[in-house]
Order: sequence, then structure tokens, then C-alpha cells
Amino acid sequence: MPDLKPGMHQLFLREEDLREGLALLFHAGRDLAREADPALAAHGLGRAHHRAIYFVGRHPGLTVGALMDMLGITKQSLHRVLGDLLERGVVTQRPGPVDRRERRLELSEAGRALEREITEAQRALVAA
Repeated sequence: MPDLKPGMHQLFLREEDLREGLALLFHAGRDLAREADPALAAHGLGRAHHRAIYFVGRHPGLTVGALMDMLGITKQSLHRVLGDLLERGVVTQRPGPVDRRERRLELSEAGRALEREITEAQRALVAA
């Protein structure tokens, strides 16, 4: 494989191809959110709750800091969402095995059921 200089791309897409790809991503995001919204509304949750539930479910034992980085949100924003999920018993937290100040997050059984319910329509859409 040839050495690529900074600024060179392995894929040579035309401007129109790039714009079409972006449009598809925007539509996919809209459609995925639309599929989850009714289940979220039924539980009084928002999209931020769903993102947190989804990634904690995908990565049991995830630290609060890692979740913050993954979601690209501030500590203040995560605190509101996470506090809500902890209060509802959807997410549990435990101290880290080495550093007891760490907070490790996992979904409770109810949280796993909720995650499946909320993302079922999304999984069906992606599968289709």
C-alpha cells in the first residue's frame, strides 16, 4: 500500500457523493429517533436518557467519565440524566474495583428490559 501524505484520502468521492452520504446520515438519524420516541414518551424519558441507557447497556461497568466522553456531553448534562435513571432504578452504580471513587454503571434488570423495548423498533428498522 502506498504511503499517503497528510491531506490525501484513500477514497476519492465526488462532492455530490459526499453530500448524498451526509443526507442519508441525517435521514437515518431522524428515522431512528422517530422509532424510539413513542416508547420513550410512554416512560417519560427523552433522547438523552435513551443514549445513556443504550451505551451503559452496551458497555456494562462503564465509568461515568467514559460515558460522558462517549456521549460528548458535560458533567452537568449527564448528572441530570443519570440522576433520573438511578432514581428510577434503570441504572445501577457501584464503586470501581481499584479506585473506589470511580462509579461503574450497569443496567438493572428493569433497565435491560426498557432498553430492549425502546430500541426494538430501531433494530427492526435497521434490519429492514
